[in-house]
Amino acid sequence: MKKPIFLFSNGELKRKDNTIYFELEGEQSLKKFIPVENTAELHIFGEVGLNKRILEFLSQEGILIHFYNYYGYYTGSFYPREHYNSGMIILKQVEHYIDNSKRLFLAKKFVQGALENIKRNLEYYNNRSSELGEELDKIETFINKIMDIGNEGNDKAIEELMALEGNAREIYYQCFDKILKDENFSFESRSKRPPQNKLNALISFGNSLVYTYTLSEIYKTHLDPRIGYLHTTNFRRFSLNLDIAEIFKPILTDRSIFKLINKGMLSEKHFMKHLEGIYLSEEGKKLFVQEMEERMQTTIQHRKLGRKVSYRSLIRMELYKLEKHLLGDEIYEPFVIWW
Repeated sequence: MKKPIFLFSNGELKRKDNTIYFELEGEQSLKKFIPVENTAELHIFGEVGLNKRILEFLSQEGILIHFYNYYGYYTGSFYPREHYNSGMIILKQVEHYIDNSKRLFLAKKFVQGALENIKRNLEYYNNRSSELGEELDKIETFINKIMDIGNEGNDKAIEELMALEGNAREIYYQCFDKILKDENFSFESRSKRPPQNKLNALISFGNSLVYTYTLSEIYKTHLDPRIGYLHTTNFRRFSLNLDIAEIFKPILTDRSIFKLINKGMLSEKHFMKHLEGIYLSEEGKKLFVQEMEERMQTTIQHRKLGRKVSYRSLIRMELYKLEKHLLGDEIYEPFVIWW
């Protein structure tokens, strides 16, 4: 299975014949060769130089590059020329976007999947004496309200749907203080740019990774990442990955956070304060990426397929389900964890 490569150090990517290597800044003798045939995508956190020859080669190999700034925020991607382009799928994507009722149906399903997976997380910890019964009831109420939102399907309905999801997540995030065992990590309130505490820094960083993982999987399908349904398709470069990521953030980002904190793997030393905000240090980013990668490669026994699949495969399968829905072959139902 191809795996992502993460570059945290400063240096330069260079090409030599049919391979590439990373040369550390000030250490020209230290070269790390990158196994192109086994590389899914590159995630660049450091100050890395590259040239046209590198981009041409990576494009030929179908390898995406995701860039993050000093604070770990996703800033953009090098998205090679699509090699699975399908005019029919693109037409169907547009059709389901400009038809208000069809767009709203998919938007509701993405929110439903997100809240159902949030509910599963709370159920897991409620069964371990976290006393989350009241919050679970509230999340269930939000889930039941989804289908009642603007069935005529208009822009206002999408806004109402996103507001509902935002309110549900506010309840959910307040539960983190009950779930987490370390009192040094408190939620307080959601803050993004900049994150105002360590927990918000973790959520923002983890979500950035889920967005890029999802974008990489979209590249391997016939879907166009620019056409989303819950997140408005406008001048934003990509939006479909944001839609699909909503379903997987509770499973990937949040469960990674719970494990890293409750097992004492993260501490004060893994964070830094800069420009009114709190951010993960380089060591902290590496720890989070390592945990996320282990989770992405973990396999579970799929109930319908009767075989083991990885979390990364689950994202791809979600995209295939969306393709089938667009083509009228199968009504889309979001993935919900059962364990």
